[in-house]
Amino acid sequence: MARRGQRQSGATRTAPRKQRRGRDLDNEGIIPVLARVVREVEGEAQRGPVSRQGRVKFQVVALLVREERARVKADDTSTEAQRTGQLSRLDGVATILAKTTARDTSLLSLLAEDAVVSDSAKSLKRELQIAAGAEPAPEEVPAIEPETTTAASARRVVPQSVIARQLANPFLTPDFSAQPRSAGPRALASWELIGPLLTSFERAAGGAKASMELTEPGSLKAPGDLELMPHQAQVVAAAAAGHRTFLLADEPGLGKTAEALLAAQAANAYPLLVVVPNVVKTNWAREAQLWTPNRAATVIHGDGDTIDGFADIVVVNYEVLDRHVGWLGNLGFRGMVVDEAHFIKNKSSQRSQHVLQLSARIRARTARPLLMALTGTPLINDIEDFRAIWQFLGWIDDTKPGPELMHALEETGLTPIDPAFYAAARACVIDMGIVRRRKVDVAADIPARRVADLPVELDDAVGRSIRDAERELAQRLVARYLTALETRTAGKVVEGIDHDLVRRVAGWELADTTTSTSGENVFSMMRRIGQAKAGLAADYAAQLAHSVGKVVFFAKHVDVMDVAEETFAKRGIRYSSIRGGQTTKARNQNIDAFVNDPDVAIVVCSLSAAGVGINLQVASNVVLAELSWTDAEQTQAIDRVHRIGQAEPVTAWRILAAQTIDTKIAELIDSKAGLAARALDGSDEEMSLSADVQLEALVALLTEALAESA
Repeated sequence: MARRGQRQSGATRTAPRKQRRGRDLDNEGIIPVLARVVREVEGEAQRGPVSRQGRVKFQVVALLVREERARVKADDTSTEAQRTGQLSRLDGVATILAKTTARDTSLLSLLAEDAVVSDSAKSLKRELQIAAGAEPAPEEVPAIEPETTTAASARRVVPQSVIARQLANPFLTPDFSAQPRSAGPRALASWELIGPLLTSFERAAGGAKASMELTEPGSLKAPGDLELMPHQAQVVAAAAAGHRTFLLADEPGLGKTAEALLAAQAANAYPLLVVVPNVVKTNWAREAQLWTPNRAATVIHGDGDTIDGFADIVVVNYEVLDRHVGWLGNLGFRGMVVDEAHFIKNKSSQRSQHVLQLSARIRARTARPLLMALTGTPLINDIEDFRAIWQFLGWIDDTKPGPELMHALEETGLTPIDPAFYAAARACVIDMGIVRRRKVDVAADIPARRVADLPVELDDAVGRSIRDAERELAQRLVARYLTALETRTAGKVVEGIDHDLVRRVAGWELADTTTSTSGENVFSMMRRIGQAKAGLAADYAAQLAHSVGKVVFFAKHVDVMDVAEETFAKRGIRYSSIRGGQTTKARNQNIDAFVNDPDVAIVVCSLSAAGVGINLQVASNVVLAELSWTDAEQTQAIDRVHRIGQAEPVTAWRILAAQTIDTKIAELIDSKAGLAARALDGSDEEMSLSADVQLEALVALLTEALAESA
C-alpha cells in the first residue's frame, strides 16, 4: 500500500489530475491481476513443463479473460476509447497465454470447451476476483430440470410439427410393464462401489479385452444389396435376444452406425433419438435411409423448423440440444443412441447434463429402453471419463450402481476387501453391454481397403452462399443453352432436352473457364466448398485421432491445410505437415516425426506434394478433406497407407458437402474408377481423360437445372 502511495505522490508532481486518474485506473480492476498471474505462468513455462498449480493459474486466467472481454464489449457506460483500451490490454494478456502454450502445448487442452474446471480452479478464480475488488458470482449448482428458468431454457423451442405429433397422441402413457428387480439381501449396501468399479478396469484387466461374450448370429438379412458383416450381426442379434444397453466401442470403420440402427429395429425401439456431433448428423440420416428404409428419419437443424415431427428416428447434434431438450424429453422415445459418447465425459458440461437428463426421462417412462453409447476410445484409458457414459446407460447413478449391476455384484458374493472382487466386478460391468472390437480382430469381415463417404451439412452463411453461387452457375449455363437453341439454324429438332447441345454448352463453359477468371466456375466452386468443409473435416480427423491414434489428413489447397492445422493446435493435438516448397530435409523430418513419434497423431498432407513416394502405413485411417479430379490421384493418396506390410484394413473417409456439386463430382470420380478398372481388365471401352470429370460435372449441373425448369 505504501508503494502505491509513493507512486501517486510522484504523479502529483509531474502530471495533471486527469492523467493521474487514468494511471490509477490502469492499476485497478481484474486486468492487472491477470497480467501478474499470467507472467508467473509464463516464467514457469520458460523454465520447463508447467506445474499442476501453474496449469490451474493458466486455465483461470483464460476463463477470466473471456469473461472480462464479454463484459467490456457489453458495457455501454464506457466510452468507445475506454473500451478499446481495455480490450487492447486484454489482448496483451491473451498474447502471453498464446506464447506460453507455444512453449508447453499440453496447456491447449485447458482451453477446450469441455475442459474440466476443477474445484481448485474455481477457488482461485474467486480469489482473483476478490483481489480485483469484484464480487464473485455465487457457487453454481447444476440445474437440469426442464422447469428451470435459465438462459438455456429461455432459448428452447418446440417445432410446429412436434406440436402436431403431440396433439395426435395426447394420451402417451409411461410403460410400467417391467417389474423392478427384488433387492433381496444386500451385503454391498454400505460399500462405496463406484470407485472400485472404475479401478477394476486398471487393476484386473490382465491384458484381457473389455468385451462381452456375443453368440454367433442366425440368419440376419440386410436391406437391398447391403451386406451385414458377421461382427455387426452379433450385436444386432444380441438386441433381438433382449439385451438393451450397449457401450459399443468398436474402432471407427467397423460399422457402428449400421449396428445401432439395426439394433434399434431388432428391439423395435421407436421412436429413436440419436445425439451426434455436428459433423456426422447428415451421415446418420443417410445411413438410416440405407439400413432401415422403412423408418423415416429427420435431422434437427437450428430451431427445427424443417423437421418431420412424426419421424421414427430423430437426429440432433450436441450443439443445438439445449434448444430441444424440453420437447425431446416428452416425445416418448423408446431408444436413444449417443454417438462419440466421450463428448459427455465432463458431467458438469451442459451437453452432458442434457444427455443424462434425456436418458433419465426415457428410462423413467419406458420399460427396458434401448440405450447405446458409441465411442471408438479404448476403454482402458482415462476410465474416469466413463462415469457419465455408464450413468447414461443406467448402469450407475451419482453414488451407486443401478439395480441390475448391483444385483450382479451381489451375486459374486465378494466385497471390495476381497482381492478377487475387482476381476469379478470388471466382468459384471462388461456383461452389462461393453463391446470392443478392433480392425485386426475382424479383418476377415471387412475389405482391405475401402472409401467411406461422410456427407456434412454446410448450413451456415458460407453454405448458403455456396448454394447460391451454384444456382447462379446453373442459371448461366441454362441461359447459354437457350441462346444456342434459339440461334441454331441447322440440325434436327430434339424433343425435350438436347443432350448433345448440353454437352457442347458445358464444353464451351469449361473452355472459357481456362481462359477467364471472371465469374463463378466449377474450379472456384470446388475451392470454396473445400474451404467451407475444412473445419468439419479437421474436426472429424481430430475425433479419429482421439479414437484410433494416427491419422493421415489430405487436402488440395494450402488454406484448407492451414485451417486443419489451426484446429489441431487449438485441440492440443500434435501434428506434422508435408507441403510443396519444403526442403528435402524438412520433409523427411516431418515424415519421421509422424512415423516414429507416438505423440504426433496426425500428418497434414498436400495431395500434390505427398500423394506419391512416401510410406505412411503406421496409420490405417485417411481423411480426404477435398476431392481430387481423378480417381488415380485419390488412390495414390490412400496408397500412402494401403501398402505391402499394412497389418490392418485401411479406411479412407471422404468428406462430402451435402446438397452441392461436391456429391456429383464424387459420383463421377467413382464412375471413372469403374471405367479404369474395366479397361485394365481388357475392356475395349475408350478411356476418358481426367478433364472429363469437370465436363461431366457441368453437364450434370445443366441437365438438372433444365429438368427442374421444364
